[in-house]
Amino acid sequence: MSAGFIVVVAILAFALVTVWKGVRIVPQGEEWIVERLGKYHGTLHPGLNIIIPYLDRIAYKLVTKDIILDVQEQEVITKDNAVILTNAIAFIKVTDPVKAVYGVVDFSEAIRNLIMTTLRSITGEMELDQALSSRDKIKVRLRESIADEAVDWGLTVKSVEIQDIKPSASMQKAMEMQASAERERKAMVTRAEGEKQSMILQAEARVESARRDAEAQVTLAEASSEAIKRVAQAIGDRDTPMLYLLGEKYITAITHLAGSDNAKMIVLPADVQEAVRGVLGRFNKT
Repeated sequence: MSAGFIVVVAILAFALVTVWKGVRIVPQGEEWIVERLGKYHGTLHPGLNIIIPYLDRIAYKLVTKDIILDVQEQEVITKDNAVILTNAIAFIKVTDPVKAVYGVVDFSEAIRNLIMTTLRSITGEMELDQALSSRDKIKVRLRESIADEAVDWGLTVKSVEIQDIKPSASMQKAMEMQASAERERKAMVTRAEGEKQSMILQAEARVESARRDAEAQVTLAEASSEAIKRVAQAIGDRDTPMLYLLGEKYITAITHLAGSDNAKMIVLPADVQEAVRGVLGRFNKT
């Protein structure tokens, strides 16, 4: 094999390697950053591109499609010192590849940490109930807060969604105990209110009963008064019938008292016989 043939083969191999290094085909959805002698030279767009071998090199390959960033779960302390767990997901797009690679070391990690710190700051200004019920408000404030920083890094934040926001395990237990205590308090209030209404109704019933008893006593008194008046009118000046009636009532009352099941001993007045004899004597005289 002659030396000339070897030289030709070497030249052909060098040419092939040079062409291979100088021709770059960039796929759709990507942009490549070219550096010449360590300095930014240009950006290769999708399609066929030519660079100068040995002087230019592909330093970065960036995806220009929407990038999904998962923001890990973290603990956040609310304004009323409650601990909640929250995480998010962000959709970003590289709009300026030069800023994305030269403005920050790792734009994905930078935007993820920015979302985490901003999320802590926003929810830390809210109380627990407000934080749990304000996902849309938090999302809007979060996107507005990181938009300016993202532009400086050549990024556009298309959307930030709060995946989950919930109390921590210890906080959930405390909330359950609080809810149980609140239910017990309401039950006690309901029972107390029922007892109060019952006592009011019983008092009203006693008042009504006393009123009716008083009315009945008044009616009986009026009836007795009327009866006495009529007896007085019927007897006139004669007292014998009246004495006879009184004696009869007196004897009837004693008879009923003696026949009672609860009566063990009956004490009669010392002059009962004289009283009866006087009544009967006066009756006989008439």
